[in-house]
Amino acid sequence: MHAMTRSNLQSAFAGESQAHMRYMIYADKADRDGFPNVARLFRAVMFAEQIHATSHFQVMRNEVGAVQTVAGAGFGWGPTAQNLAIAIEGEDFEVAEMYPVYKGAAELQHEMGAVRSFDWAWQAEKTHAALYKEAKTAVDEGQDLQAGVIHVCSQCGHTLVGEAPDRCPVCNAQRERFRAFA
Repeated sequence: MHAMTRSNLQSAFAGESQAHMRYMIYADKADRDGFPNVARLFRAVMFAEQIHATSHFQVMRNEVGAVQTVAGAGFGWGPTAQNLAIAIEGEDFEVAEMYPVYKGAAELQHEMGAVRSFDWAWQAEKTHAALYKEAKTAVDEGQDLQAGVIHVCSQCGHTLVGEAPDRCPVCNAQRERFRAFA
């Protein structure tokens, strides 16, 4: 594996792992703040971030045999509206900058497992950003997110509100691969 792709996979793994833990903390805080549906959204996206981290880890394990530890920045937590703003900022960064660059580098280096892993995460992050923006609007108005069942594809992390599709629009996984957060 090329050094740049390995480094990008390590960085993405660290970022997704941190997002997973951060969203777990934010979900607990949203529950305490009286926003159970926002908490459920955080937990659903937390699961998707775990899928992304696992995918990146598997590509690294398969290609390089070991994962180096990547030190990450610490994140505190505040009111749910602030936590949503931080989540939006992180998702927007991944959508606009991180994953397009990582995917492009992997494509140039013909690292197809990394290309797939980055692309699936990138597609899911777009929906996460939109869902968080919707949740923040509700919380800013003193309301909880009005959302039905949140479904997360356990193969790629694609996240949606409502009925799970017959096939995932990102990875083509069957409906049975979706996990419901009700």
